[in-house]
Amino acid sequence: MKIALLGNPNTGKSSVFNLLTGLRQQVGNFPGVTVDKRSGFVTVDNVQHELIDFPGTYSIYPRSKEESVVFDVLSKPAHSQHPNQIIFVVDASNLQRNLLFFSQVYDLGIPCVLVLNMWDLAQRKGITISVDELSKLFPSVPIVQSNARIGLGKDRILQALAGLESTYVHHQWFIDGYPLCPLDDVSAQKLEAEERLKKIKSALIKVVQTKEPFGESTSRKIDRVLIHPVFGYVIFAMVLLTIFQFIFTFANAPMNWIDALFAHLSSWTSHSIQPGLANDLLSQGIIPGIGGVVVFVPQIAMLFFFISILEESGYLSRVVFIMDRLMRPFGLNGKSVVPLMSSIACAIPGIMATRTISNWKERLITILVAPFMSCSARIPVYTLLISLVIPKTFVFGFINLQGIVLFGLYSLGIVFALLVSFLLKLFIKQKEKGFLLMELPDYKNPRWGNVLINVLEKVKIFIIDAGKIILAISIILWFLASFGTDMEGSMHGLSKSSAYQSMTKAEQSQAMASCKLSNSYIGLLGKGMEPIIAPLGYDWKIGISLITSFAAREVFVGSLATIYAVQNEGAAQTLLIDRMRNEVKADGTPVFTLASGVSLMVFYVFAMQCMATLAVVKRETNSWKWPIIQLLFMGALAYVSAWFTFSILS
Repeated sequence: MKIALLGNPNTGKSSVFNLLTGLRQQVGNFPGVTVDKRSGFVTVDNVQHELIDFPGTYSIYPRSKEESVVFDVLSKPAHSQHPNQIIFVVDASNLQRNLLFFSQVYDLGIPCVLVLNMWDLAQRKGITISVDELSKLFPSVPIVQSNARIGLGKDRILQALAGLESTYVHHQWFIDGYPLCPLDDVSAQKLEAEERLKKIKSALIKVVQTKEPFGESTSRKIDRVLIHPVFGYVIFAMVLLTIFQFIFTFANAPMNWIDALFAHLSSWTSHSIQPGLANDLLSQGIIPGIGGVVVFVPQIAMLFFFISILEESGYLSRVVFIMDRLMRPFGLNGKSVVPLMSSIACAIPGIMATRTISNWKERLITILVAPFMSCSARIPVYTLLISLVIPKTFVFGFINLQGIVLFGLYSLGIVFALLVSFLLKLFIKQKEKGFLLMELPDYKNPRWGNVLINVLEKVKIFIIDAGKIILAISIILWFLASFGTDMEGSMHGLSKSSAYQSMTKAEQSQAMASCKLSNSYIGLLGKGMEPIIAPLGYDWKIGISLITSFAAREVFVGSLATIYAVQNEGAAQTLLIDRMRNEVKADGTPVFTLASGVSLMVFYVFAMQCMATLAVVKRETNSWKWPIIQLLFMGALAYVSAWFTFSILS
């Protein structure tokens, strides 16, 4: 059977889902839409059933894309996801509000279990619930108590499911009249909701007894500081700074270890398998492609570890609340701030973090502008070019000019992210009006099991879904860099030259690799695009690096190192810089000047030079339309900005 998990937001629905399914989960999309579908498997009486976690909603009437999914599935028995049974989770400490949606679901007649979750929280608030009296309101509905965060209630829920009917239940409606009003008749929906709330409020007099707690709650006291109009922003900035310092500090080691592991594996494969096409495909295409996916896992895991802690503790809701007013004029949502800040580490987990934004327009805008935030992959490019063309001088005697330039590049990305957001707000049309409807849950200690499941889920999504696309593009790039129309002839000619004969074996290997790359399809493409990039101050060698760095921005440095026949950028950084300083065009003028160097930095601020990000955008929007638009728009902006910069500084 299909069992639906329904409830209001912040009722512990995800905790119930994790409690029942454990690690037997998968994430996809509901058919035809980009709304996340979390599903898992639950065993009842030795029979395995699919448990589907639906988006949290306050009413059966949709006000967002997520709520529309709930309405469509529940109102159409022929729908492929229509449930045979329902587990409805309510917050026991907020019964009146939760029962509005439940009473609507109850009237549909689908067999249902009502789970009174957060039972301990209700007790701490001095709330006593009479389950017997509540059962009289909803005959035929088994009611169970749970505290899913600490693992209590699983057996009771499964027993209740086992005793449920598997067909529609015919009972008296909670209120007279069919519960589903026409979607375009807002006044009828309002009247229906008022009638339900009136009956619920009257009935709960016998169900709920509240003993007023002594004094102000701890959560209220903490909120005086954390959502303060001044201190709230300062504290959030400190939290973000701490998180990103941790990620930059501790993700580096495992990322370098993974990078080295795949480099070693690629080298071992190259020497262990018989030379040939299969060897090259494995060692230069597939293995580096897989490594390009896995290397991001430490950043993604650490970022979502911290986000999960903030969410589990209740602090993330406060962040969204205080940031909404600042973000809304730009077409964004308070929930946009976490994905955008996350993108400073890496746009991939940042884009994945937009799933918390319920409004599709605001989520889409956040996805489209996230790559403007300068990610860690740009740092090798920035630092190399800054060291090359910006003098190491000090302003006012103590402010490093190179540091000012680096800060300026990051600031430029942030400013344009907001400007582009404002423009997209005007151009992207949507009938649904954006709003922020949320509640501030009480603070609580994170449940580490939930945190772990959330992190594993996000990592799995990235590796499996985005990884397939990244791997395919990696193989294509390998093919373009490994073959050419006259590659063999050029390499043969080089081997016969006197200059080549006078080189050491290491130098010959480097020179041959450079010749092979420059005469490959991707090299020919670089030479072919030279007239296009010449107005920016670039030559064909930079053009090749621009193309290869589409695999990942930091590849730009490695590509230049190969082209300039330097052993590698790590062991011979100075040699690479010297080669770049001495590089001249056909007319004898330097390739890398202040104008061309700054132009190249500006290009990398704006260009979508990351196939992994494009793959994730495709996955998150469920369409190639938006990543293609993003690629073309950011590419055009990068070109125009780089040309303007080069022209001014020349």
